[in-house]
Amino acid sequence: MPSSQLAGHTVSRVGFGAMQLERLHEDRPAAVALLRRALDLGVGHIDTAEFYGNGFVNDVIREAAGDDVLIATKVGADPDPGGPIPLRLAQRPEELRKSVEDNLRTLGTERVALVNLRRAELRPGLLAEGDQLVDVDDQLAVLTELRDEGKIGAIGLSSVGLDTFRRALPAGIACVQNAYSLVARDDEEMLRLCVAEDIAWVPFFPLGGAFPGLPKVTDEPAVQAAASALGVTPAQIGLAWLLHHAPNVHLIPGTASVAHLEANIAAGSVVLDAETLAALDAVPSRSLDAALG
Repeated sequence: MPSSQLAGHTVSRVGFGAMQLERLHEDRPAAVALLRRALDLGVGHIDTAEFYGNGFVNDVIREAAGDDVLIATKVGADPDPGGPIPLRLAQRPEELRKSVEDNLRTLGTERVALVNLRRAELRPGLLAEGDQLVDVDDQLAVLTELRDEGKIGAIGLSSVGLDTFRRALPAGIACVQNAYSLVARDDEEMLRLCVAEDIAWVPFFPLGGAFPGLPKVTDEPAVQAAASALGVTPAQIGLAWLLHHAPNVHLIPGTASVAHLEANIAAGSVVLDAETLAALDAVPSRSLDAALG
């Protein structure tokens, strides 16, 4: 599996997004087995959050993952099991510190390698409003304190616009985690800047279509044609395109299925020639303006 730098660690470019482990809440042994299978296949980067299953996912990672795996978590939202959706924004500095502490507790560690600040300033998903509209400098100040205290190894940004990203660069940003895929490429300028600054690009929703009405990579005729020609699935083509598109891309596809896990990881070995890449690059980019809940 190809590897690259992420938060100062050399890890496989195909990681594991742990959110879907929530679906195995009633079968914890299956969740542990799935994660261990990912590690057996060479995954070296796990993406999580305390609000995934109200700590359940972090607890599974605590049991299944060893010290040689890069764990990345995110803050900016907290669990809200009784709410209309199971999370609420938590953007204020004191909330960010508490969220980091909660992640450390449920992960069973004194330090997490990478913490992504979910800014909630871009669709899709929740947008910050009211007292949740917090200046990024105030947020980075508390995360920098936590880094200086040794509780955070590196700081990343998520759901962030280009202007905010530029403002945040002096704080030392290790990665950007925005919604991005073959069918949603609004962030090309930010991606180019990340390449120039040696900052990892970690797209979520890498196949689009996470919410109703959003475009799906696997629906594209060019993707289906490439999959047929190469004898792989359309999803594998979508993931492979991301890896070919820029050298700093790290994938975090999620699943609760061992078969899908193995297919996602195999996408790291799919080779796309120049003609296929040109056909995929010609797919139009569309909006991701969708609300959550």
